[in-house]
Amino acid sequence: MTEIFTDTGFRQLTQMFLAIIFFHTSEYILARAIHGPSRVTLSSLLITKHYAFAMLVSILEYLTEITLFPSLKQHWWISNFGLVMILLGEVLRKTAIITAGRSFTHLIKIRHEEHHRLVTRGVYRIVRHPSYSGFLVWSVGTQVMLCNPVSAVAFAVVVWKFFADRIPYEEHYLKQFFGREYVEYAQRVHSGVPFLSECYPNSLNEPEGYVLGWSWKHSA
Repeated sequence: MTEIFTDTGFRQLTQMFLAIIFFHTSEYILARAIHGPSRVTLSSLLITKHYAFAMLVSILEYLTEITLFPSLKQHWWISNFGLVMILLGEVLRKTAIITAGRSFTHLIKIRHEEHHRLVTRGVYRIVRHPSYSGFLVWSVGTQVMLCNPVSAVAFAVVVWKFFADRIPYEEHYLKQFFGREYVEYAQRVHSGVPFLSECYPNSLNEPEGYVLGWSWKHSA
């Protein structure tokens, strides 16, 4: 257990906790700044029981591996690459939120509101779901930074599966709101999630879960 208190363990675990704290507090602060305090609840922290459990499992994997296989955590080029992924994912997601402004919410809109606009400028010119791209990169990056091989694969699969279910559901409503304008936009711009490039014209299977974690429903 003494390996946990080495410079390696201290650095990697500190980076992990700081990444988590910054991600969730900044999500909440941005939501309040954009939509106003009265329209934002603590759900905008994007923390659920399933999400917390997944992060706990990843920490347990780290503690087990650094105790039994300390050399596994010494691959600094891998750890630093994960840190870069965390930073890039964070920047991409927050840029998407700020660019979209009031059109961005943590819940999928199923009714069109007056201020809801189709955003195609900025980062949305490159990918049409940049906030999802950012979260995918960020979440997997936390595990690459910890040199957690099992959790890195598990996070990639679970997060990808969530977006594979969510994107068709969300795009059903986007096509209802914006019609041909959205279809043409989706045809020329990639979703931003690997292997999910097409526009989904007839899908309406509500994804399970609630917020961006391992228990989601309509959150973005």
